[in-house]
Amino acid sequence: MLPFSNDIEYSLEKLEEGGLILYPTDTVWGIGCDATNPEAVEKVYRLKKRPDTKALIVLVADERDILRYVTQTELQIFDYIKGVQKPTTVIYEGAVELAENLLAPDGSVAIRICEDEFCRHLIKRFRKPIVSTSANISGYPSPACFSDIEPTILNGVDYVVQYRQEETEYQKPSSIVKWEKDGSLSIIRP
Repeated sequence: MLPFSNDIEYSLEKLEEGGLILYPTDTVWGIGCDATNPEAVEKVYRLKKRPDTKALIVLVADERDILRYVTQTELQIFDYIKGVQKPTTVIYEGAVELAENLLAPDGSVAIRICEDEFCRHLIKRFRKPIVSTSANISGYPSPACFSDIEPTILNGVDYVVQYRQEETEYQKPSSIVKWEKDGSLSIIRP
């Protein structure tokens, strides 16, 4: 049995109900929900007090998932992702089958293949992508570890994952790049 098996079960229950979870990722602690459920995505915006014009990041378990949720399928991006050392979120054109309110106004979507063991298990069991946005009120700093998360966020989700709460090592957000239509790469956040 995995050390986070109970957390996976409780998280799945809440995600399937359209609820919010607070969970550790391969970067900072995140607020998550079903990325295909617009009502759940709206709850994330309300909790963070974030304008819904700002797109949210989506986590997937592997390359195959990206091909399912975007029409832009430049396979060279997978070589780039494999070559970077830091978790990297890629903005893709032409999102499909995702909640429209998590997309950018131009219809693009920010997706990261998550390498974290807990997240990969959760996403694979859920069989859908999961929203991941930092566990903070919009405009405030991202929490570097679990103990930095404000009570407003802790009390505003439907389930708080217990796994990795005791870790004190500071985490940083992912890099963000945009894969352009011409095959070039733009660095949004190093």
